Amino acid sequence: MAEGQYRLDEGHHAKLDELDDLVVARVEAGDEPGYTTAFSELLSFVRETGEPLSSDDLEGSDFMLPPADLSFTEAGDEFTGEGLIPDPPAAA
Repeated sequence: MAEGQYRLDEGHHAKLDELDDLVVARVEAGDEPGYTTAFSELLSFVRETGEPLSSDDLEGSDFMLPPADLSFTEAGDEFTGEGLIPDPPAAA
């Protein structure tokens, strides 16, 4: 079941990417308990830091995260390479 959308300030992009990269690393290492912890931390960060949007808000999303009940096997298809969150732009 979809949880809904959250708005995060651009200032959180680096932390979001860091957490996403950690999930990728755990999946690629075959570390299911580590994946579970890292994915939970990623979702918690979004829930705690982001501003929930109303269900009436049809705003486009820059990033979409899988549902909280994503299995480790399914995560292998989602969290690869750079992950779901692209690296933030380099500071000028």
